[in-house]
Parts: sequence; structure tokens; C-alpha cells
Amino acid sequence: MLWNDQVVERSEVKIDIEDRGYQFGDGLYEALRVYGGKMFMFDEHFARLKRCADEIRLKLPFTKSELKHNLEKLIAAENIDGGEIYFQVSRGTLAPRNHRIPSFEEVKPVLTGNVIPYERPVDKQKNGETACLVEDKRWLHCNIKSLSLLGNVLSLDEALQNGYDDALLVRDGYFTEASASNVWFVIDGSLYTHQDGNLVLPGITKLRLLEIARSEGLTVKEEAVPVSKLEKVDECFVSNSIWEVVPIVSVDGKPINNGKIGKITALLQDKYIEWINK
Repeated sequence: MLWNDQVVERSEVKIDIEDRGYQFGDGLYEALRVYGGKMFMFDEHFARLKRCADEIRLKLPFTKSELKHNLEKLIAAENIDGGEIYFQVSRGTLAPRNHRIPSFEEVKPVLTGNVIPYERPVDKQKNGETACLVEDKRWLHCNIKSLSLLGNVLSLDEALQNGYDDALLVRDGYFTEASASNVWFVIDGSLYTHQDGNLVLPGITKLRLLEIARSEGLTVKEEAVPVSKLEKVDECFVSNSIWEVVPIVSVDGKPINNGKIGKITALLQDKYIEWINK
């Protein structure tokens, strides 16, 4: 594992009970893929981390090059060719427990990270997943990749308890995202996904898919889709850095595209993988 700037055994990592990540969820995280022993879209992930850190007034305890070097050390130490990196930065320890945000001089942020082998979820990408509608009850800073994920956890659990694979979140009659992914719709040949803002996380895979879709000549509309248009949806899929592109083949028990992956979804899957392999 990575602990600040050292690669150590998991048993050596010690986090204080007063750490604000533990006490308040006061911190940030990133999850990214490793292909061929190299991190994919690291620059974009770091840019998001830095933006989120600025949003919560957290001074990162490392530079971009320092973080990249330490994560590369971790990949090499674990001998990972294809995998997933998860790392998080908490604001650090301030005792006694206090809601006030401490200054950088008072606390030192703590970095922890892990990398595990991970293979492309081909079966999921081919056969798709089911989803149901769940009210989006999360906070209004969903653009911050916060450690505070209880809202996402509860939405997924609601879907699982009802026999579905995932939740499509709905706020004020409009789709926002899935429980841990950006969500996309194809309606009358146009590709829709929610515009960036405080109601959704600006996805790194989403960023690349938008580039691909436009380069393929697809009509792209970054706007919220109302639930009232669900009957007109020809294709639906979700995207994130770990799963890449996964079709949603039914919503609330009603098939999308006869329960099969759609042509545009398949195209974007293929083109995204091509981009990875460049």
C-alpha cells in the first residue's frame, strides 16, 4: 500500500481515530485504471483532484509529479499490469474533534492508496445491467469527489434490495447519474448526458467519451433528460473509469432496446478501448 510517500505493508498503515477522513468524511478520493502497467488519464484525474481540493479548501500535501511518482512506485511494487488504483487524501488529524476546518499549519493531510489486479468486465459490458429509478437524495456538491458517499451507497442498496443491479438517480423529475457512474441516453439518434455542474460528478471517462462521440459525428447534447422521456429512450448506458462503458438493458423491469446492447453504445465501447490501446 501507499502511505503518504512510502510503499508499505497494509499492516504498517496506522490512521489516527481523530483523522478527519474517519470523523467527518473530510477528504477526497480518485479511482483510475492501469493498462499495460501504466495509469490511464492520470493528468485528467489529477486535475479533478486539484479542483475538488480547492473546492473544499484542502491544500494537497504533494505535487502532481510527486503523486505520479509514488503511484508508479506502488504499481511496480505490486507488479500490476492491468488493474485499478484507489487513493484518498484526508485532511488529517486534529484533536480534539472539531467541526472547524483547520489550517494547513495545524494538520498534515494523509494519503493512502492501493492497487489491485482488475480485468475488463467483458460479461457486464456485453450483456448489460438492470436498473431502477431511485430518488436522488444526495447533497448538492456532487461535483466534489468526496469520501462522503453514504448517499450513493444507500441508492445502490435500494436497487439491490429490489433485485436490480444499479440505480438511476432522479432529482426533480430529471436523471442525474447512476449510483457510481455517469448515465447516458440515446434518443432519436442523439446522445444525451447530464451537463457538468453541482448535481453530477464530472467523469473522466465521460470526458473522453464526449470527445469520441463528437469525432464519430454523433449529435451530443449535454443536458438533463426528464424521466418523462424514458419511453422514448432507444439506448442507455453508464460509464466510469473502472467499468468503462456498460449498457443498461432494462429500467424498472422494462427492456431498453429489447434488452440488448445498442449500436451507439457498442460503437463507443469499441472506440474507447481503441483509445486505451493507442
